[in-house]
Order: sequence, then C-alpha cells, then structure tokens
Amino acid sequence: MSEQHKSILVLAALSGLVAVAAGAFGAHGLTDPQARDWVRTGASYQLIHAVASLAVLSLGLKRPNRVAGLFLGGGLVFAATLYAMALGAPHWLGAITPIGGLGLLGGWASLAWQAYRRN
Repeated sequence: MSEQHKSILVLAALSGLVAVAAGAFGAHGLTDPQARDWVRTGASYQLIHAVASLAVLSLGLKRPNRVAGLFLGGGLVFAATLYAMALGAPHWLGAITPIGGLGLLGGWASLAWQAYRRN
C-alpha cells in the first residue's frame, strides 16, 4: 500500500469515527432540536464522505488523493462548523459551512471528470 493510500485510509477511518461519535452525542446529549439537526446533518455528510473516500481507493484512479482530499477536507469543514454551532459557537460560522459543501461538490466533480477521462 502506498503512503498516499495509507494516509487516505487513516484519515477516512478517523473521519468515520468522529462522525459516529458526533451522531451519538447529538442523539443522546443534545436537547435543542436545532442543535440536534445540525449534528445529524454534519454527521451524515461526514460519514458518507468518509466511506466515499475509502471507495475511491478501490477505483484505480490516477489521482485518488485529489478526490479523497476534497471529500475529507470538505466533510471536515462542513461538519465541524455545524458541530461548533450546535455546541454554542456563533451562528456566523454557518456562513463557512457552504465552503465545505463546495469541497464535497468538488470531490464529486473530480471523480466524475476522472471517470470520464479514464481509458
């Protein structure tokens, strides 16, 4: 396994771990419905993109690190801002959340482009 693949695997596993822990905390440790919704949304997106990052490793892409990096980085920014607001951080952080979403969209666009260009 290349160092690049190993890094993606480790980061995807840690992202999945955080997503599951955040989801459990949101379900059992929060009472405010808005906070629960933010954590649920963040955990879902983070977990989906952690799994997608793992799947990218098996596709034989020329640049799996680009796709996985966008998935993991975008998922981190997207989820972390939602988690922070759920824990009482200022709501202006919600203006940063879409930047993470753009990273996620970029990952899907990069995956589509690499699949299209594949021989």
